[in-house]
Amino acid sequence: MRPRHEIATPRRKRPLAVILGTNEIASAVAVHMNRIGWACVLSHDAFPPVIRRQMAFNDCLYGERITLEEVEAERADSTIELVEILDYTTKVAVTPLQFHDLVAIRTAHALVDARMQKYRATPDLRHLAKVAVGLGPNFAVGRNCDIAIETKPVLAGLIIQEGATEPADHVPNRLGDVGEERFAYSQKPGLWHSAVDIGVRVFKDFVVGHLNGEPVTAPLDGVLRGVVRDGLHIPAGVKLLEIDPRGRSAKWTGIDERSALVASGVCRAIRIELAKQNATRIEGPFVAH
Repeated sequence: MRPRHEIATPRRKRPLAVILGTNEIASAVAVHMNRIGWACVLSHDAFPPVIRRQMAFNDCLYGERITLEEVEAERADSTIELVEILDYTTKVAVTPLQFHDLVAIRTAHALVDARMQKYRATPDLRHLAKVAVGLGPNFAVGRNCDIAIETKPVLAGLIIQEGATEPADHVPNRLGDVGEERFAYSQKPGLWHSAVDIGVRVFKDFVVGHLNGEPVTAPLDGVLRGVVRDGLHIPAGVKLLEIDPRGRSAKWTGIDERSALVASGVCRAIRIELAKQNATRIEGPFVAH
């Protein structure tokens, strides 16, 4: 069957990176790896819901055309569509398919867990790809990943080759002079509705959306930096929206500094780990005669 894309013959097959998550950090990783010649697919996970959607490929899942830092994404609902995107275009693929569905394409050279599930148990990702990379808390090299990357702002992009990443401390990074108070959280599970666009200037107590019909307001003055997509069912205790209080310095699009540092660290870490594996194969076990 001739692919639906314009290119009639396959491109040279690029190494494949499967990235778990469609948030801003997962998307920054995909952009950086795409630029250095990797084929990337982002596998969606509903938890936690993505709020910084203008910095991410997430909304590609809902039919929107998303380009981030000149890298375009396309939704794929089947392995056939994935192959068409990865082998016939230079786009990033975004899919609701999970990792066990994606192994049918070909062996992943890298598996990057960028879901940022800070307070959940993290499964062992090793042996699912040539290199398994864990981002943020709950990762330990040799236990559930081959190599890890710190995501805390003061350590963002730091490569962990031994031991564990820093544990979650329940303290969000500061934006301007504001920390956790710039977020609004879901107090209970429910259906979320909001008609307010990211990038709009709002004021304290402005109603940004409704959770199960109850109003959720902006916690302070500023620009709406992130908000959960309208119409999603939301669990309790997750971020619903974020306010950027920095006035003219507010940023709600593109790749932010922390995500760029983490993404750059991922690219370096994968090169380090693959080089280590190649060296081990070349040297082989020492045999005494």
